[in-house]
Amino acid sequence: MTDAERIEQLQSCYTSVLHDVMRARGLKNFTLPAEITPLQPEMTLTGPAWTVEGRLDESADPHETLLAWTGLLSKAKPGHIWTAQPHTHAIAQMGELSAETLYKKGVLGCVLDGALRDSHFILRLGMPIWRTHHTPRDIVGMWLPTATEVPIVIGEVVIAPGDWLHGDRDGMVRIPGAVLDEVIGEGIAAMQTESKVRKAILEGMDPQEAYRQFGKF
Repeated sequence: MTDAERIEQLQSCYTSVLHDVMRARGLKNFTLPAEITPLQPEMTLTGPAWTVEGRLDESADPHETLLAWTGLLSKAKPGHIWTAQPHTHAIAQMGELSAETLYKKGVLGCVLDGALRDSHFILRLGMPIWRTHHTPRDIVGMWLPTATEVPIVIGEVVIAPGDWLHGDRDGMVRIPGAVLDEVIGEGIAAMQTESKVRKAILEGMDPQEAYRQFGKF
């Protein structure tokens, strides 16, 4: 299966089903913190993570920070989700020009354990962004990247290169790359079973009997 096919199939799934599938597999610590929410709740974001890590440095030279930031934009991978652990909530980790640059490169969206700015523009752009809050403060003279394409930790969730993210208005989960195709298949099967349960109940079946028959509710 290609990544485009995986994205298409995952777009038809909802986060709660994928959560239940991974829980049934015995996986743990795969749900991102509730504080990370979508700017556009009506949009689903799914795809492989491209990870970024950095640090606050209030003594940094403004020119140095902008060179480092534009270097990050240059390295970002099309067909991936920009996934950032900046280790600060003091400054915005994405804004208008950066979001438009990534969007034109084919980056799928952004997940930030940090702030966003220029929200009105990004809403018009239509690029899915997940963030903790908003602030007008930016990275200039304040923040430097330390690594890309390395495991990062958001809340209790370790996100490694090769892992995928999937989020909708209910929240966001990390799908380990090693079991991605299995989780996709099981998620689609679980939704089909839920449809049968829903149909049976709407046709008058007792909910407990539906659970006994289908093993799901």
